[in-house]
Amino acid sequence: MARDDVRPVIKLRSTAGTGYTYVTRKNRRNDPDRLQLRKYDPIVRRHVLFREER
Repeated sequence: MARDDVRPVIKLRSTAGTGYTYVTRKNRRNDPDRLQLRKYDPIVRRHVLFREER
C-alpha cells in the first residue's frame, strides 16, 4: 500500500519516564532519522522531550 510506505505510524514516548505516548505519522522522506519533539506530558504537567520509538 502506498499510504504506509511514505508516512508510517510512529509512537512518541516521553523521556520523563512516565510511559506517556503520542501516536502520529511522519514523512520518511523528509525525516529519515528518529523524530524528537517537545510536547506536553500531562502526568508531570510540563513540556518534555518525546522521542520516536519503533
